[in-house]
Amino acid sequence: MDSPGARYLLNIKIKNGINMSLAIVFPGQGSQSVGMLKAFYEEYDVAREIMSKASAVLGYDLWKIISEGEADELNRTEVTQPAMLSVGYISWKIWQQNGGENPVCMAGHSLGEYTALVCSGALMFEDALALVAERARLMQEAVPEGQGAMAAILGLEDERVIAACSEAAQGEVVEAVNFNSPGQVVIAGQKSAVQRAIDLLKETGAKRALMLPVSVPSHCQLMLPAAEKLGEKLNGIELQAPSIPVIHNVDVQSHADGDAIRQALQQQLHNPVRWVETIQAMTAQGVDHIVECGPGKVLIGLCKRIDKSIKGMPVFDSESLQAAMAKE
Repeated sequence: MDSPGARYLLNIKIKNGINMSLAIVFPGQGSQSVGMLKAFYEEYDVAREIMSKASAVLGYDLWKIISEGEADELNRTEVTQPAMLSVGYISWKIWQQNGGENPVCMAGHSLGEYTALVCSGALMFEDALALVAERARLMQEAVPEGQGAMAAILGLEDERVIAACSEAAQGEVVEAVNFNSPGQVVIAGQKSAVQRAIDLLKETGAKRALMLPVSVPSHCQLMLPAAEKLGEKLNGIELQAPSIPVIHNVDVQSHADGDAIRQALQQQLHNPVRWVETIQAMTAQGVDHIVECGPGKVLIGLCKRIDKSIKGMPVFDSESLQAAMAKE
């Protein structure tokens, strides 16, 4: 981190006396599943309260979709984004309610960054719900369904993936957009360009190169129109300095200023998710334990591939909660 971000992080540590080895991360789209966090919902009042708030803001019964809906319905971008925000927030509140330690910092993968900002106190939950619902709408509007694509590329160095995308573009858009772990990069862009890149990357030696089941090519330049409109929405949202620093995807920095946070969220939409660098920034601050609040273990798996010394623990039910609190 550059000096302003590092100073902010240090000041928060000193002020709050928080655990200097723990970070908490929040997953984004792709980790959702029907029935996720059902055990928490049934056991904790706070889970039901958060879902009730979410449904009131959104105008539909979000928990009914999560618990009883079809996968195709939950996987719709405009539903997935508020759903993942809500369940991540629930996991964090239950972590706190059970005496879980405050982390030295937080981060979220793509959409998960909004969850991190809510949990750090920078953004009101209700405001975040409205934001991510609008974010999803703008993303789909920017690239109609069927025209964009994303693909996971496994087994190649970042530089080779970037070079192949440049060669495959041929006047269209295809870019490396998620640097998830060493040897795992996601590309996005126009569907025909992504397919050309896949073919080229297979020839180049990728172990796997496969299309992902998504309708929106996130984090590439096709999202620039959506980002500009999202910026207008962000200008009407109140933001404050997070009580726990949030490392942003786009610049691997933590920001205390509301305008800087707005800019980071706007730019995130059309720039890569720098997850490898985010975890490296955490370990540089002494982090060796990472808790993933939300369904699944996707981020824990990535973290371990980035740094094998990290102890990663998910929190999505009572058993995983107790194990994480005990650092087992």
